[in-house]
Amino acid sequence: MRQNSNSLAPFIPTPYYVVRKKLELAQIKDGEILFDLGSGDGRIVLMAAKEFGAKGVGIEHKLSLIEESRDKILELGITKSVIFIHDNIFKANLESADVVTLYLTTRSNERIRVKLENELKKGARVVTHNFPMIRWNPNNIIKIKEGNQTHTLYLYKWNPETKKI
Repeated sequence: MRQNSNSLAPFIPTPYYVVRKKLELAQIKDGEILFDLGSGDGRIVLMAAKEFGAKGVGIEHKLSLIEESRDKILELGITKSVIFIHDNIFKANLESADVVTLYLTTRSNERIRVKLENELKKGARVVTHNFPMIRWNPNNIIKIKEGNQTHTLYLYKWNPETKKI
């Protein structure tokens, strides 16, 4: 899949069973705020709101995916708990995030790492899919195998006092 120059990763939809595992791994709770950076078609944010009672913010640079995601908000009737923003993920203010999800490349994760370190509050959880955050030690790693495909999820918990994850 080809990646355009504004993209930090190609759009590869996460299977729904993996989305659910991401949210379970993050231990997302009712009323918490989840940011999905590079939200694609919005499935993570939508499931977090609909099934876990979270508030969700999806940030995506591709307008057609934002429009698709916004249509789904209406279909699911969750207009008060979800927003999708057409923008660059580096412009998002992440200070209110309880959970951040990413399915970017390792290189892109490294680019966003400093932003996360500067903006996340203590105890915020970050879940990456298939690509770890370099220089961070995961609190948990799970592998999900289905057929011939394996998905690896990395969970990190931020502690700004020690500047360690």
